[in-house]
Amino acid sequence: MCALTLVHMRDRPDLRVVAGRHAERMCTCTDAVTTHTRLLDVGLSRRGISAAVRDGSLLRLRRGVYARDAACSPVRTAATHGGTLACVTAARHEGLWTLGDEWEIHVWLGGHGHAYAHDGCSCVEHWDDGPATDAFGVPSVPRILRQMLACRGVEEFFVALESALRQRLITDAGLVWLRSMTNDTARDAIDFARRDADSGLESLLRWRLRRHRLPFRAQVAIVSVGTVDFLIGDRLILEADGRTNHHGDATRHKDLVRDANAAAWGYVTLRFDYALIVHDWDTVEQAILAHVDRGRHLIG
Repeated sequence: MCALTLVHMRDRPDLRVVAGRHAERMCTCTDAVTTHTRLLDVGLSRRGISAAVRDGSLLRLRRGVYARDAACSPVRTAATHGGTLACVTAARHEGLWTLGDEWEIHVWLGGHGHAYAHDGCSCVEHWDDGPATDAFGVPSVPRILRQMLACRGVEEFFVALESALRQRLITDAGLVWLRSMTNDTARDAIDFARRDADSGLESLLRWRLRRHRLPFRAQVAIVSVGTVDFLIGDRLILEADGRTNHHGDATRHKDLVRDANAAAWGYVTLRFDYALIVHDWDTVEQAILAHVDRGRHLIG
């Protein structure tokens, strides 16, 4: 398990605003998980609660805890376990780009929560302390990012951070809080992060190539080609094709036209898909460095 012990802070600045891609929020209903006491407080009778359970508009998760019918499966599982979504699961729920296929549910139990056993449990628990808020509310984006840093490492932290910056899901105050609550490695990643990464693949490619100190520019407009993901030196184009944005004959033809136009203007295009970048990085890296070593990224 990912049992984290982090310092309690008054983190009001970090306002809260499927795998391997940017996703829409999993569920958007308010009060997705609620309690028996809260239902009574808003005027529902015990008989009314029982009727709602029978008709399916409420799902009983455990004693005294219920989910709305619009609540997504990860939210229900986290509440059944005793907490709310955390780390990479919370990141996906908020629509951040994340890496890989992930079936474990990460659950935030705060500093003093209680975990409940349930059928089929493979939950990853996070015990970092936090402010007193709704027990079932998704943590803030800065807190989610900090959980990812501690649990998944700086690479996945960086990819999710650039996704949050692109979508304006983290404020300047949230970044200040994140800087103060992380380590030098994370602060270096925050300094390197941009707000214009179109996908997590672009973020991942740029992060992994960083150590080579290549003459590297992102989102470069080229005459007769359009805006390319990356340009190394004068004429080596790198394109990162996501799993959903480059499927189909029409899109494939459009990509080939772009590459042909680039070649006509003296550019060399290397195009990599999701599987190559995520699962066969050595091949991607060797292909890029082979062109650089031969000077194919330079004019003359």
